[in-house]
Amino acid sequence: MKVAEYAVRNGSLTILGALLLVAIGVGAWLSIPRAEDPSFPNSNFTVIAVYPGATQIDLEQLVVRPLEDALKELDDLRKLEAKIEDGVAVLQVEFEADTDPDEKFDEVLRQVNQERADLPDELTSLDVEKFETTNVAILQLALVSEEASYRRLDDLGEALRKRLEATPGVKNAKTWAFPSRQVRVSLDLQRLAQLRIPVGRVLEAIRGDNANLPGGAVELGRRRLNLKTSGNYASIEEISLTPLSGNGTSVVRLRDVATVAWDYEDREYFGRYDGERAIFVTATQRDGQNIFHVRDALLAEVQAFRERLPGDVRLEVGFDQSLNVAHRLGSLERDFLIAIALVLVTLLPLGLRASGLVMVSIPLSLAIGLALLHFTGFSLNQLSIVGFVIALGLLVDDSIVVVENIARFRREGAGPVEAAIGATKQIGVAVVGTTATLLFAFLPLLALPGTPGQYIRSLPATVVYTVLASMVVALTIVPFLASRVLTGREDPEGNVFLRWMQRGIHRTYRPLLHWAMRHRLATVGIAGLLFAGSLALLPAIGFSLFPKAGLPQFLVRIEAPEGTSIAAVDAIAKEVERRVLETPGIRNVMTSVGRGNPQIYYNVVPKNRKANVSELFCAIEHYDPKTSPAVLDGLRGRLADIPGARILVKEFENGPPIAAPIAIRILGDDLDGLARVAADVATILRETPGTDQVDNPLRVRKTDLRLEIDRDAAALLGVPLLEIDRMTRLAVAGLVVSRFREADGDEHDIRLTVPHGERQDLSGFDALQVGTLGGAYVPIRQVAELKFESTPVRIERHNRQRAVTVTAEVLRGYNTDR
Repeated sequence: MKVAEYAVRNGSLTILGALLLVAIGVGAWLSIPRAEDPSFPNSNFTVIAVYPGATQIDLEQLVVRPLEDALKELDDLRKLEAKIEDGVAVLQVEFEADTDPDEKFDEVLRQVNQERADLPDELTSLDVEKFETTNVAILQLALVSEEASYRRLDDLGEALRKRLEATPGVKNAKTWAFPSRQVRVSLDLQRLAQLRIPVGRVLEAIRGDNANLPGGAVELGRRRLNLKTSGNYASIEEISLTPLSGNGTSVVRLRDVATVAWDYEDREYFGRYDGERAIFVTATQRDGQNIFHVRDALLAEVQAFRERLPGDVRLEVGFDQSLNVAHRLGSLERDFLIAIALVLVTLLPLGLRASGLVMVSIPLSLAIGLALLHFTGFSLNQLSIVGFVIALGLLVDDSIVVVENIARFRREGAGPVEAAIGATKQIGVAVVGTTATLLFAFLPLLALPGTPGQYIRSLPATVVYTVLASMVVALTIVPFLASRVLTGREDPEGNVFLRWMQRGIHRTYRPLLHWAMRHRLATVGIAGLLFAGSLALLPAIGFSLFPKAGLPQFLVRIEAPEGTSIAAVDAIAKEVERRVLETPGIRNVMTSVGRGNPQIYYNVVPKNRKANVSELFCAIEHYDPKTSPAVLDGLRGRLADIPGARILVKEFENGPPIAAPIAIRILGDDLDGLARVAADVATILRETPGTDQVDNPLRVRKTDLRLEIDRDAAALLGVPLLEIDRMTRLAVAGLVVSRFREADGDEHDIRLTVPHGERQDLSGFDALQVGTLGGAYVPIRQVAELKFESTPVRIERHNRQRAVTVTAEVLRGYNTDR
């Protein structure tokens, strides 16, 4: 314990060190990144394959299994899961937590790219995405208008997106919830048949004319010139002039057999803000940034853009993540002031000077802990803030013990310097021992493995750093300050508060202590019973590694049965929207129909585009842990009687992404067998008290249409099977044949289709004609017909084996463990 003596006798050096620590702490406070969630390297990736029109079985056989076979060859692979739904397959690839994320991302990308050539050509996209907590939107805006067309809203949204993306600290910005613009080429199939032009020739003509192949470079004298070829389409008119055929005297162009015009994709994904039509714009933050600095810059751009909007469009801020961070920091500041006040009150028996010494140790220890947190790569987020709140209750202990012992030495007649050195030496080992005990209590959390350990690590690190700092302050700076502050004559009996407290101790605690010392076995026995009793409470209290997030936002998820039309889902969403807006305390509601809301929380992944889903992102005025859960329970009751869909009110929770509090996975190769067992499991869950919203993905099978080709008839008539499939897709969904790039660089699909209304139906199927190898055309009904068939709603795979996961929520007040 010579450290204390050195600090007391070398005051100038101690003062310099204290000022240096304060400066470092202030610098760390100003520069440490601030975010809602911790950022950490993570070797989890998502592979998304989009194959429009493909059944789940086709996707599994043609796409998912080949990708699984390629990915299983990678080292350190921990888990490989797949979820296959209509036209979309999502593979979750998880590696061991200690692997290099960048290296693993390159490996996954390499395996997927190698396999891409063997996958179906009709795949519209095959993407590999990293899982990062910073992928969430820190700002979600809504451009609201009932009068403006989607084209105007699209243009305004794109202009706003570009402004936000150029803001310092912004990772990217995106637009959402509106049908995308496209160049629609509506073919006149009768005219094509008359001119004997096969659809395949139209496809090849558009793709060929829109190809951009550099001609190379040539040298003319002493100059080198690049040779430009025909290049991409420059305008819609140029597309319509695409030549399809000629006979030496005339040319048949695309405009002769089709209408070429700007249009929008089918209205399968759209949004609303508080019930009014809207599109959304989101911005995400770069890693290591201060969310408040980024927010201020973004809101400045928003205000400048808002002033230029036309009168029939308004711009609303639906979500601002910085408000959540500010609320948590406000809680830390409040607890800090409470700690200061409590120290002042509880240390009155030692005197105001002694109380002041302990109060100095609080901000100094926090400053040192904050600096260590910043230097070791952590940010100021919801978990590190909780760590500081926990540390506030621990860091004053060392200083209180040291100051109290120094004050006792002073009352016994020791001089200020001698009292500071002697008292600190006397209890120095005890201070170190108690600090070590606290550190060992949090070391298991520091060593927690896997993704949960990486996520939670900033909390124990904050506590460890701050408690260590408090020990250093208590053994160095506090004795020095005491030797300079606790001067003058001290009353051996202490002040009036000390005398009053000692009388209380002698009357109550002293007799109890004497009894315990005389009856040692009984004392140990009582302590053992109390410990055993506390263990017995664990089943009643329950266990949860991660609590509710306690945010003033929640989600309402709507999932209608497979095969439900987008119009029917929209009607359900409007009724849910109306009831939510009628709930007291709701600030705003952002509705997405045909897809989940853009991601605004790190462990809530939005639903992919799907006709039978909708999601409402709801914000409340403020979150009260006592009243807000009851309000949400009441909302669940009011939404429970809406027919036609499964409606889930979801609070945000901390921790890794989970399907539900209870999730039971069943594995097997036979889909019918999986469905039977899943039904039994779902029944057990429903009969268990406290469960709610039991979901069995295989509870029903959906009905689809299948094109059944008469192969013999097709062969006799000379109709290629590819031509039948191509014409069917052309009539139903259309064919994306190329991309049209505008002068500003924006790209849009060129979609080849037949004329139809806002939504496609089968009214034109009977009129379809398919070309033969001889150039003639025959009605499609001669070679194919549509039949109904039953298909599974979803196929799940776990580590390359078929599976199904039955989930259940837990009612408030029930124990999930039990």
